[in-house]
Amino acid sequence: MSELPRGKDFRPPWPLTSGHVQTMLSSSGVRRLLLPKSAREVADHAEDVVVDGGNGVRLTGAFTAQRTGRASRGLAVLFHGWEGSVDSTYVLQTGSRLLRDGWDVFRLNFRDHGASHHLNEALFHSCRIDEVVHALGDIVRRWPRPVTVLAGFSLGGNFALRAALRAPAESIPLDYALAVCPIIDPSEGLFSLEQSAPWFYQAYFMRKWRQSLKAKQQAFPHRQYFELAELKQSLRGLTEALVLRHTDFGSLEAYLDGYSVARDALAGMAIPATILTARDDPVIPVGAFEQLELPPSVELDIAEYGGHCGFIRGADMTSFTDEYIAARFNSIRA
Repeated sequence: MSELPRGKDFRPPWPLTSGHVQTMLSSSGVRRLLLPKSAREVADHAEDVVVDGGNGVRLTGAFTAQRTGRASRGLAVLFHGWEGSVDSTYVLQTGSRLLRDGWDVFRLNFRDHGASHHLNEALFHSCRIDEVVHALGDIVRRWPRPVTVLAGFSLGGNFALRAALRAPAESIPLDYALAVCPIIDPSEGLFSLEQSAPWFYQAYFMRKWRQSLKAKQQAFPHRQYFELAELKQSLRGLTEALVLRHTDFGSLEAYLDGYSVARDALAGMAIPATILTARDDPVIPVGAFEQLELPPSVELDIAEYGGHCGFIRGADMTSFTDEYIAARFNSIRA
């Protein structure tokens, strides 16, 4: 992969050398407004669909067929981050780039994301990997292509790595996976947000999570998902309430371990994969990446700059990750 872009190639101008500036801009309304129209192409002519998550679970997504006039390179599946959706800026931007490069694109919503709260009564949590893997299998069966590739961001990157780890055993023909700033060790990430990251990160995630939980409550008024006092707790407190009320895990620690991909968890990865992160990511500590025990098939790429899922190049608000992901996907299917 010597000719492919590397994290070290990303050298943004000041003030984009700040991980906090990168992180705040990555999901900001300003970025959405300033992005070129081409960054939204994947939303044009998209087909909204419901896919099978197994055991009666339904997940929503959007499929867009490429229109280059050439044969499709293959199917590119994209996973958003926590409280994101198929219409998150980074998903639209990456999907649009892949579309122009000749990929058919499927953007998947996790449970309770993208206005899908009404489809499944039980709440989303990060250990619901079974339904995501089942949905990935359904997607690949319904839109079969010679090559299938997968990319995920933040929590979606964590899901992408776990899905890729399980794909061979589930007979899912996945050829490559790429994770941008994935959550590696959830217990460390949660601690980082509470203890070392600026207060506004936790406030941002908590605001979006509470809005999502209120939408869920409105969709199923006969259920009481949380007490009002629980909703007012910190990120750790509300997560623990979720675990004890709505999962079979006996403790917060067991739940966080349930979706960890830390240390040697990825040692058995049989599918080629890449993990891209930034040393200045204020949300996911870089130490967890440096402690990973990876097989030769998994590339770990740590950039100096980029923040959390930012990698914004300049005033046009486009991201280095678009070029990075497209180049690696295209190398799989030249």
